[in-house]
Amino acid sequence: MAGSSSHQIKNICVFGGSSPGKEIEFLESANHLGQVLAERKIHLVYGGGSLGLMGGVSIAAFLGGSQVLGVIPKALAKEDLLGKTIGEELQVSTMSERLNTMFKHADAFIALPGGLGTLEEIFHISSWAQLHIHHKPIGLLNVNGFYDKLLSFLDQAVEQEFLTSSARRIIISAATAEQLIDQLQSFIPIIDPSLSRIHWSTEKSRKKLRLDLSLHL
Repeated sequence: MAGSSSHQIKNICVFGGSSPGKEIEFLESANHLGQVLAERKIHLVYGGGSLGLMGGVSIAAFLGGSQVLGVIPKALAKEDLLGKTIGEELQVSTMSERLNTMFKHADAFIALPGGLGTLEEIFHISSWAQLHIHHKPIGLLNVNGFYDKLLSFLDQAVEQEFLTSSARRIIISAATAEQLIDQLQSFIPIIDPSLSRIHWSTEKSRKKLRLDLSLHL
């Protein structure tokens, strides 16, 4: 069953490398993404600092007029580690709190090229979508085919029946910022019937617990 698209994306969380990468196109694409966010009056949530691709997208968005929120663990907040955070800085205690905070402030997610941290973040958010914890759109900015092999791996996971086709469609990809944001704005979540009975509401969980206890009593 398909859900409905919100079409109202006011804040996008961007994950990406704190390195500029080997090819100049990576940093150029990060800069361009920040410019496009500003042009479309979309605000940026990111992991703080000012180095690499994260610095590129945050500086460009900030200079273009977007509000920028950098969420960073206190242990990484020293400027000699990741650079000075652009815009407003929100310091948290742990990496898990950082991701949860970015999630709460975002309407959608984009991954620029990056390493283990970027992959962990985008797959963490995607697994939450698979479990119906949220239905926010998720996209990979596939600069110079950077994510081609990862996308092929996901297709293989579907072929080998480790991933459902509906879960595969959670992750969108496009080569340009304009195309990707357009796809995020038009995204319609696919609800996996086998997971439709999962309810993450705390209140619903409490009611179910009370019901189960009364049945056993």
